[in-house]
Amino acid sequence: MSNYDLSWSDLAFGSKKCLRELDAIFIAAPREISKKRLTQLIKEHLPSGNIIIGCAKELYIDGFNNQPQFKTLQIDSSDKLIDKVNKSASHNKITVLHYNQSDFIHIVEKVKFRLVLLVNGSWYNSFHTRPEYYKLVSRNIDFKFISPFVDENEAKQYANNFDVKTENTDELLSETQMMAIANQTASNSFDNAHQTGVAVGKKIGDKYKLITTAYNKGVPYPTFAWHFGALREKHLSSPGDLNYYDTVHAEVMLIMNAGQNKINLAGTTLFINLLPCPTCARMLCESSISEIVYTLDHSEGYAVALLEKANKKVTRLIDVDKMLKNGG
Repeated sequence: MSNYDLSWSDLAFGSKKCLRELDAIFIAAPREISKKRLTQLIKEHLPSGNIIIGCAKELYIDGFNNQPQFKTLQIDSSDKLIDKVNKSASHNKITVLHYNQSDFIHIVEKVKFRLVLLVNGSWYNSFHTRPEYYKLVSRNIDFKFISPFVDENEAKQYANNFDVKTENTDELLSETQMMAIANQTASNSFDNAHQTGVAVGKKIGDKYKLITTAYNKGVPYPTFAWHFGALREKHLSSPGDLNYYDTVHAEVMLIMNAGQNKINLAGTTLFINLLPCPTCARMLCESSISEIVYTLDHSEGYAVALLEKANKKVTRLIDVDKMLKNGG
C-alpha cells in the first residue's frame, strides 16, 4: 500500500502516528456516493486540511446485506481524482483508510480527528442510539451529518432509478413463505432505522394466496431524509417517538394502496415483520383484515391486546429463516 492508502488492520496493534499527524477531516466509511458528490466534498474540505476517506471492507452497510441502496463506497488511492490531488501542489492531501465498519469506534478512540463527516444512510439505526455516537461525544470530536447527494435533484433521481423488488405468484404459500415475502418487501425501504414490510394473503385451506405487499416509505420521496437529515437524529428522539419520523408506516401504505387500487382486504391475513405500533394497531382495529401475524415484538404487546379486543386473531411467528430452511 502507498502512503496515501492505509489499512486499519495494519495499524490496529501498532503506532497510529501516521494518522494522528495528518490532523485530518475524516469522512467515515460511507454508503455509495457519486463521483460528483465526492468531488464536491473534496473541494469543500481540502482547503481546511488533509482528508481521510474511509472505505469499508464490506460491500454493504452492516445490517443491510445485498441491498443496493446500502452499497458502500469502494475507492482507493489510485482513483484518478485522488491521485490528481495528491500529485498536485496542494499542501493538503487525501488518504484512503480501509477498515471493517465495526472498527470505526476503535479508530475514533485512538485518533482525534479535526472533524468527522457522517454521510446519511451509512449506518443501521439512529446514530445517536449507537455506541459510535457516545464515543465521538466523550472524545470531544466534532462531527456533522452530510447528504450523500450533490443536490436534491440527484437525491430524487437516485430514488426514481431504484428498482423496487416485488413478488408476484399464483402459488399458494405457507405462513413462513408469506413472512419471508414481508421481509423481502421490507428491503425496499430507505429507512435505516427500521425496514418494515407487509404481505397480505387470503387463506385457502392451510395456505395463503398473496394479494398485495407494502413497506415503510420515506416521504415526500424515499431519499428525503438522507438528503436533509433524519428527524430522529436531528432531535435526538427515541426510536418509538412518532413525532420525529421520516416514513409512512407499512400498514398505512397498505391501506392507502388498497383503497387506491380497489383491493378487498376483507377476511385477509396481514404478515408483518414488526408488531404494529399503537397508532397502526388502532387503525387496523377499524380495518376489515381478520388476522395479523408478526415476528418482532415491542411496546409490551400493546398492539396484541388491542387487536384481540377488536376480534382480530394475532399470532407471533419466530425463526422464519430456520423454518424456511426446514421446508416450512
